[in-house]
Amino acid sequence: MSKDRDSRVQGELLPFSVTLHVRDTCLCLHLQRAARAAARRFDEALRPVGLTNGQFSLLMSLNRPQPPLMRDVASLLAMDRTTLTAMLKPLARRGLLEVAEDKTDRRGRRLTLLPEGHALLQRAMPLWSRTETEMEAMLAATNAEKLRDDLRALS
Repeated sequence: MSKDRDSRVQGELLPFSVTLHVRDTCLCLHLQRAARAAARRFDEALRPVGLTNGQFSLLMSLNRPQPPLMRDVASLLAMDRTTLTAMLKPLARRGLLEVAEDKTDRRGRRLTLLPEGHALLQRAMPLWSRTETEMEAMLAATNAEKLRDDLRALS
């Protein structure tokens, strides 16, 4: 029996008004839509330096005094290690970062931003900064910092 047929057997189909209610009120849907729109905007802004917004965020997460552990970067970026590994490979091939065994725990991997990665971030920062300012201006009627806090609470 198909799923549609199962729903009819179990009861009436949901009315279209329920669909409209979910469309208009679902936090998940609105967050996904906003995230996709923001990602497209930042992808376009970062295109001149050959980065996507995800790659920029990843490289920026490596811009710290000591090379972080891979698991810490995965946690910061809210992604699993398999996805992070896939993101790291093209950036490593471009000579932007290095993945190396952790000297204190051979199971861990340290991620080091290389000089070319630092230089690329220097070129990307004005593009990111301009786009961030534009995005905040779009939120002028709201409190951007409150929105950040609210989003952090959800994650």
